[in-house]
Order: sequence, then C-alpha cells, then structure tokens
Amino acid sequence: MNEESLVEVDGLLVNDFLRAENVRAAMQYQPREDDVFIATYPKCGTTWTQYIVCNIFTGGNAPNNVTDFLLQAPYFDFMGADAATKMPRPGALMTHLPFSMHRHSSKAKYIYVARNPYDCAVSYYHYLLGHTPKTCTDVSFETFVKAFVNGRVPYGDFFDHLVPWYERRQDPNILFFTYEDLKKDTRAWVLKIADFIDKEKYDDALRNDEKLFQRILDACSLGNMREVFNCGCSTFVSSLLGLPEEKRLPSMEIYRTNGLSKKESHEGSGRVRKGKIGDWKNHFTTSELRDEMKSWIENKTKNTDVMRLWEDLDLP
Repeated sequence: MNEESLVEVDGLLVNDFLRAENVRAAMQYQPREDDVFIATYPKCGTTWTQYIVCNIFTGGNAPNNVTDFLLQAPYFDFMGADAATKMPRPGALMTHLPFSMHRHSSKAKYIYVARNPYDCAVSYYHYLLGHTPKTCTDVSFETFVKAFVNGRVPYGDFFDHLVPWYERRQDPNILFFTYEDLKKDTRAWVLKIADFIDKEKYDDALRNDEKLFQRILDACSLGNMREVFNCGCSTFVSSLLGLPEEKRLPSMEIYRTNGLSKKESHEGSGRVRKGKIGDWKNHFTTSELRDEMKSWIENKTKNTDVMRLWEDLDLP
C-alpha cells in the first residue's frame, strides 16, 4: 500500500519500524530445546494465540500490560535474539519469519496458525493503515489488495509463508491449526495447545480444574484482550526502553538513536480488531476484487491442497 513503509532485509520485506540488526539476529538464532515458537503470517490470530499460551503457562494470570507481555512472549523479529535470552521461562517466541528464513530445530516446538486469505487480507489492510503516513494518499482497499496479491506487503506473499508450514503440519514438533478452528471451538483448541506444550503439566491441570480453565478462557476473550493490546508501536518501544536495567534488552537500544518515524499516520486498527470469520464479505464487494483474489489463489495453489483448510467456508 505504501512502498516507503517497507524495508528489505536479506530478501525479506518487513515494516520499516523493524531494525535489520534485530531481524537478522532472529533469523540466525539457534533454538533451544525448551523454546516454544508461535509462527504466523501477520493478522492470522497471532496475538490471540500468544495470549492463550501465556495464560496456559501462568495459570490464567498472564501479564495485563503490553510491556510484561512482550517480555514473556516477545515479537522475535522486532526485539531480536536478546529477547529469547532474557525471556522468563516458560515463555513463547512469536515470529512472522518464513520457514526458510530461520533456523528450524526438531527439538523446539512450533505452533503455526493459518487464516483464510480473504479475512487475513482485510485484517492486514486495517492494521497497515495505522503504519501508513498521511503523505500516502491512496490508501484504498483496492490498492492494498494489489499489493497483497503481489507480495508487496511486510513478510511477502501469504501462500509463500503458509505452504511450507502446511507441508510439515504432521511433524511431531509442529501444532498446525487455523484461526477458524480456534474461533469455532476455543475450548477444545486451548486443550490441544496445552497438550502439545506439555500434557502432564498443562493439559491435565486444565482438565482437572474447571475454574482454572474458565479463568484462562475469560482472560483470552476479545474484550479483555482489546484492553491489554490496543496501543501503538511507539508505546511498545517506549515501554521496553523504560525497563529497569536488569530487564532491559540490549537489542532495543538501537531505538534510542534510530527511533520510529514521527510522521502522522492514517487511523488503523490495533493488534486486536473484530476477531470475526467472514468480515471479507464487507470488503470484497466487487467482482473485480473477488476475481483478482481468485486468480491469485488459483495460481499460487496449483500444486497444493492447502485451500481445503477452508472448504467449509463460503469463500468466492
């Protein structure tokens, strides 16, 4: 939508608020055996999954402020490898890096969340609006869709990200599910996540303590999460820079001298928006838009059955 807000790091397009040093550090990080990664293409249920995992780890007492949350579930690409070193454990590292651009380990655990491309595009559009300076005047949804299907958005093409993970969905150290799965039966998927991380420690605890289970479900409700997470990137940076020295991340110090852009941005959504399935119907309202997406999907999925993930949805 706005090429000026993109930077390229070793062939990967990212938001210009990320720093190349931290992105590269995330790419080069060697996972530990006790690492749990949450991997997604942007706007596919990332924050929701992070908060579920944090609440599983803490017995429904996950941080209710962004600073402590970022320390326990760091945005790895943004905060760099120092975040993994300083992260209180158990914790979860969140990344949008494509499969081929980080060091995968058979001993670490990976949770991958996918979302249908239509709803993903809508959510991504509203999110990126908030990172688009007002000097960019063409911020129509039509313009965004052209960028989206051409991979000219942060983290590149949707299917280039999704398919490599989809092909590994049966690996024992990967838990693969869709945002739609999680939305339709949150309770069942919270149990599956807990079982995947550590059955004896977390899954059994939830099954044997209904009050604990309900506390986690309540904490991860959309309303509660909006209160915790809907603040801008500048808030994340200032809060992390303001940490006491023993908690501070050396990788974030670059923002003291090379801070975020001061340009006024368009009004966009925060990290938590509607959380609906099917909001695409309110945006893909012309045959031209739908045909553009359909053509792209057909071209990108010639050699994969990945769209079967959403065969029960009324997609174009």
